[in-house]
Amino acid sequence: MSRLIDISQTLSTGIATWPGDTAFASFSVMSLDSGDSCNVGSVTMSLHTGTHADAPLHFLAGGEAAAQMDLSAFLGPALVLDLTGVGEILPAHLSEVKPGTIARVLFKTESARADRFDLSFAHLSEGAARTLAEAGVRLVGIDTPSVDRSDSKEFAAHKVLAGAGVAILENLVLSQVPAGLYELIALPLKLHGMDASPVRAVLRTL
Repeated sequence: MSRLIDISQTLSTGIATWPGDTAFASFSVMSLDSGDSCNVGSVTMSLHTGTHADAPLHFLAGGEAAAQMDLSAFLGPALVLDLTGVGEILPAHLSEVKPGTIARVLFKTESARADRFDLSFAHLSEGAARTLAEAGVRLVGIDTPSVDRSDSKEFAAHKVLAGAGVAILENLVLSQVPAGLYELIALPLKLHGMDASPVRAVLRTL
């Protein structure tokens, strides 16, 4: 029997955010405890907080916004590659990704935490991003805040992937997920004009 594995970060106060970005905050608009007719909550946060999908608009002028992204990229078979201990993912690490055979690749690096922003997280090299795009991969996911290195000024991996129509998931939680093939379900919200969207990402065992 198949089972679901939640690979999403929990959105709560204290979750790590990119330095200078909008921190997550939640508050009550209405409360049963205060005598209101129901509970109503509200949140403020960057769209890049927690597990999220980057829209092409994030780095490409005129690129698709979150509401325009092809949902089929976010649903289907996905290969989890365990690259724990690898700081920069290179083409040499992608021997299992054969052209035309794998539509979605998720990188397990265990180099980032949800409660603390660490600048030394693992990332893709430009060459790895290009190799994935040329192999026909439709979605790339990683368990760090960015597919690019933290001090990048060019954001080459983002631009190569987005320019090739490859969807990007970031801040996945893969620590309890063995390498192998799964079904990914990680649909973004239909946010008009926005450069990213939170997702509730899960894997289904096959």
